[in-house]
Amino acid sequence: MKMTLVAALDKVKFVATTTDCWSAHQKSYLGVTCHWIEEESLERRSAALACKRLRGSHTFDMLAGALDDIHCQYKIRGKVVRTTTDSGSNFVKAFHMFGAQNDADEVEDEADPETLDLTDHIDYHEASAILDEDSGLEYQLPPHQRCACHLLNLDATTDAALAESMNDTYKRLSRATFAKCQAIWNKTGRSHLANEVVEDKCELQIIRPNATRWNSTYLAIERIIRIIDEKGEDAIRSICEEFKVKMLSPAEVAFLREYCTTMKPLVKASNILQSESTSFMGWLLPVIQQLLSKLSRLETSSKTCVPLIRALQNGLQKRFGAMMEDPELAAAAVLLPKFKTSWTDRADVTEADTMELLHSFSAIKNLSLKLNTALPASAACERLFSCAGLLFTAKRSRIASVNLENQLLLKLNKRFRK
Repeated sequence: MKMTLVAALDKVKFVATTTDCWSAHQKSYLGVTCHWIEEESLERRSAALACKRLRGSHTFDMLAGALDDIHCQYKIRGKVVRTTTDSGSNFVKAFHMFGAQNDADEVEDEADPETLDLTDHIDYHEASAILDEDSGLEYQLPPHQRCACHLLNLDATTDAALAESMNDTYKRLSRATFAKCQAIWNKTGRSHLANEVVEDKCELQIIRPNATRWNSTYLAIERIIRIIDEKGEDAIRSICEEFKVKMLSPAEVAFLREYCTTMKPLVKASNILQSESTSFMGWLLPVIQQLLSKLSRLETSSKTCVPLIRALQNGLQKRFGAMMEDPELAAAAVLLPKFKTSWTDRADVTEADTMELLHSFSAIKNLSLKLNTALPASAACERLFSCAGLLFTAKRSRIASVNLENQLLLKLNKRFRK
């Protein structure tokens, strides 16, 4: 399978990877996935490269060495255009130290050798010390791309929490509302009898937020609003009476509606960017720009969530501001027919709004493939870990790391098995 995958990657000009760390049963692993675009069909292709056991602290140089080894193993070291990771400090430092974008910073002006007195510039070093020293310069990493979904996650949690410091009225209303919602979620999470009460009175179950998924809070509140819309406020009131918790007031229900309306664009943006088969790097800037536009329109109609909207806007500018100025990301969007034709209403142009339009312009096609091969999010690596979790169960916790990796790669790379 690996030989078949290496042969397939040998025919590809541009490759992108995603990577992340995963821990289970007191063991740590580095997951790596590979992505490219078929030059003829212009379809996205993906493969799993590794789920490598990591030992020791996850330092930046250790991660850089492991990732570089995997790139070399599959002979794609010089083909990787970008590697997408989360914003973990160890990954950020690894790419800052060994990434390709730092090459220009390290170039120094070279003096004319004829003007140098070589005897003044001789430094003597112990040969054995030089041979034993591991400088890490052998690591060669591609340009780094921070996961857009992870940044949106931080915007929806960390940045959104700053809204309470902007306005006291919003702070009081938000805390009172979420306290009552939390009381309902706690009751349904502790007793199966409470879930039966909800099912009998609402014909729908209450969704409880999950700390590992930021959009679960949005989904949980959306379910409460749906119950109110479909079954009326009496259904929620009867649940609160049964659970002996305070009922949501009309102002608090209105706040929940506005909260869902405000957060919905972030959820949609995250769903678009984390797609593995249909998303390209060129989607990143248009999606973020559209998200900012939607939040601006909501600001004019919002009554209670204006501080939340402004906190989200500030967070997006802080986390995506540098990307919005990146010429390569802008060019990636321009070179996608979908977004290029969005600037015009001409029917003859918009009818050709497909990737196949690139076949007519070979030079533009080649540049578009290079800039759009990378993924804006590292969700593909999260899916790899989800499959690994199905294999690496508690009853199989003693499975050898090499066997686990081989089973996982065979499971995910079925199209490369012969």
